[in-house]
Amino acid sequence: MIKLYGNPASTCTRKVLMTLGETETPFEMNVVDFSKGEHKQEPHTRRQPFGRIPAIEDDGFELFESRAIMRYIAEKTGSSLLPRDLRARARVEQWISVETSEFSIHAMKFIYEHVFKRPQAPAVLEAAGNALTTTAAVLDKHLAGSQFIVGGDFTLADVAFMPYVEYAMMTPAKEIFAKHASFTKWWNAISARPTWRKAIGKA
Repeated sequence: MIKLYGNPASTCTRKVLMTLGETETPFEMNVVDFSKGEHKQEPHTRRQPFGRIPAIEDDGFELFESRAIMRYIAEKTGSSLLPRDLRARARVEQWISVETSEFSIHAMKFIYEHVFKRPQAPAVLEAAGNALTTTAAVLDKHLAGSQFIVGGDFTLADVAFMPYVEYAMMTPAKEIFAKHASFTKWWNAISARPTWRKAIGKA
């Protein structure tokens, strides 16, 4: 059984929880209390040398970094979250890269400011808002007429965005997303999935 070391409030832990839920993979949750700095202390730093969460242990195999963990779980279970088709799989990887480089890094500025109460400079928030405006427009255009980010199947590409959109919806960034009908329709649908409601503790 996979042992997950993380915190249900963490964006990266939620990506892994969602992947575990969608693949119906049994796991053991081990909460790392970052309010006490446990992620920066032994024994966690033996699992994750950068002092971040989450990390997993699977029958002696240890792995950290949430996106790598997501891929590992999907690959291990043969899940359609990671398509077998070469081109569909490449599309998944493309959009995960977009999430990493063009979305989450900017959404987190709003999340730090308004959810986790870690103040950001006004100029930082302005730049993040401008970047999110661009990325949301690209996503909206891409999602027009499409149920999910990669065609008709729910994949890791969707999962990768979910924790950041969830928290960003609690901030003024919500106003940016509200301008985009296809983006909003996509989010309303995937955020209602029972596996997501369970991952964020609202099931």
